[in-house]
Amino acid sequence: MPDIKRNRLAGETSPYLLQHADNPVDWYPWGSEALQVARDSGKPILLSVGYSACHWCHVMAHESFEDADTAQLMNETFVNIKVDREERPDIDRIYQTAHQLLTQQAGGWPLTMFINPEDQRPFFSGTYFPNVQRHGLPAFPELLKMVSSYFHENPDQVRGQGQQLQKILASLVPPIAGEGVALTAEPLATAREKIAANFDREYGGTGGAPKFPHPTTLDRLMRHWRNTAHGADPDVEALFLVTLTLTRMAEGGIYDHLGGGFCRYSVDRYWQIPHFEKMLYDNGPLLALYAQAYIATGEPLFERVASETANWILSDMRSPDGGFYSSRDADSEGEEGLYYVWTAEEIESLLAGEDYPLFTRYFGLDQAANFEGKWHLTIHAPLADIAKELGGSEDDLRERIDAARQILLEQRAKRIAPGRDDKQLTSWNALAIRGLAIAGRSLSRPELTDAAHDAASFIRKNLMRDGRLLASHKNGESKFGAYLDDHAFLLDALLELLQSRWQIEHLQFAMELADLLLQHFYDEQAGGFYFTADDHEALMHRPKPLADEALPSGNGIAAFALQRLGFLLGETRYLEAAEKTLRSAWKAMQDYPHGHVTLVTALEEYLQHPEIIIIRGDEDEATRWRDSAAKLYSPRRLVFAIRADAIDLPGALAERKALPEQTVAYRCVGNRCSLPLTSWEALATELNDGSG
Repeated sequence: MPDIKRNRLAGETSPYLLQHADNPVDWYPWGSEALQVARDSGKPILLSVGYSACHWCHVMAHESFEDADTAQLMNETFVNIKVDREERPDIDRIYQTAHQLLTQQAGGWPLTMFINPEDQRPFFSGTYFPNVQRHGLPAFPELLKMVSSYFHENPDQVRGQGQQLQKILASLVPPIAGEGVALTAEPLATAREKIAANFDREYGGTGGAPKFPHPTTLDRLMRHWRNTAHGADPDVEALFLVTLTLTRMAEGGIYDHLGGGFCRYSVDRYWQIPHFEKMLYDNGPLLALYAQAYIATGEPLFERVASETANWILSDMRSPDGGFYSSRDADSEGEEGLYYVWTAEEIESLLAGEDYPLFTRYFGLDQAANFEGKWHLTIHAPLADIAKELGGSEDDLRERIDAARQILLEQRAKRIAPGRDDKQLTSWNALAIRGLAIAGRSLSRPELTDAAHDAASFIRKNLMRDGRLLASHKNGESKFGAYLDDHAFLLDALLELLQSRWQIEHLQFAMELADLLLQHFYDEQAGGFYFTADDHEALMHRPKPLADEALPSGNGIAAFALQRLGFLLGETRYLEAAEKTLRSAWKAMQDYPHGHVTLVTALEEYLQHPEIIIIRGDEDEATRWRDSAAKLYSPRRLVFAIRADAIDLPGALAERKALPEQTVAYRCVGNRCSLPLTSWEALATELNDGSG
């Protein structure tokens, strides 16, 4: 068998880039070499952006990038650059926005951009293109010829379009609201109305198919409910919309009923059939949300799903070094969903006696197959109904179903699993750390807190170099200067981890990250944070993203976390940067609050300052006080248990002194603090006053 010639991607660490290392396409990774070759040759750049778990990326690779004739055409007419959007979200963000401006259509992956090498500005774009004309899309080889001809025959139009696009990109950042403009609660109420207006009141979630979980939107609704819960007119509908969605998702096929964890999205309105890829960045926020919903409602389903999701993160996504991997692919053995689906005969052969009829009734195997002639497991009947039909208690039926699930899980583990992208991204790890820290204290599972601590320590050990944070780690190598999301998400996660277990090194790390944000990302003049650092590679545009997308807004999380850290330490620099960020985003929050819910939540805590409880004393007693306080859903409340013998606490924390042989708590709202509270009863009275 002849040796397969490998292209330049063979030297990369990204699993996605390595998937293309054997293509006959003469791929370059993004970098100075590729850009210089394009300028010197006069060829346009073909930029292809994707990620390893992307189904349609695989399809386009198989149809076009592995085809010798198509590859030859690409090599002759373009300089071809392949980018992993998870390693280089800076590049992806710029060209996704440019694609939307050029086509007036939503972006996605694979992203296919044709770029003028003179200025890195695109002149034509698309997403997936088939190898033959279908679905209203041109054949990719024919498209390549047309684009190349247009580029060489119309240089003035290409250059002029790029200049116009650059102007539009520069105009996207709204003007700052000056000091004379009052920031009000209007976006909070409007966000609630806009979210509800587009809500599916039968199956939960917003919009129709495809349907995404949008945990930031659900979190916003739950916080809104909590804010009104002690008033004359509590917004119980907001809580209903959240619990409906969480229930439907937990019962549907977007949730993995055997292994735990959530897939990326549902292709239908009903949460039944997912796009089967499983992403760390979805599961971290959903873990936190289900754990918080359990505290808010006491619903056992939410506790179970949170616990199982945490188990999946620890069992399938955790690296031996303590960090977390990125994703599981949608495909295995070349077929999407193959790993997850069953025939009725397979299940019947595994389950004995009466367990098969029970399992069949519960998961709907007595109905039509729901995925290409097979069954993807979704809950079809409440246990209460099955108990009436088949007899037995609900608890007994639950035990039998759980035992059957375990049998199927063990059998599934013998299949060829979907590929795993094993790079460890700082920002996604931060979302997992936050989720595990919240779940650890909400579910009384200290091993989850242990895992969150280990992951934070992994990042500090492996992704900090010469005082700067890096974005990606794989095979012992860390690289790429970290982005806004890496810093902001990790700062927020550390503040959650400190509430689950106080360790001074995590506070010091949080302060270090906050200072890096202000030094390298903050816009002193107009407020807000750029996505890339001030010493980052120069690209065609330096965005300052405000909206929530697949991930929460980095500006929103930065403002939110800096406020919390600022009040904890009494550090005005952090508070001032947070306020100026909100002012820079004020028009966006007014015009489209439901697209900026992370910023709206930061605005909420600007208007109603977070409540911070500092407990000092014997470690065991202080921990008991903290754990008791954690059983209340109070999203604006932070509770820290700090040993009495802790010394050299920074900032305002130094004033929260321990008392001799006595546990004491301090309650602060913004910059106002109570007298010391020296009994749990006194603290409990404060905790139940409706704050938070």
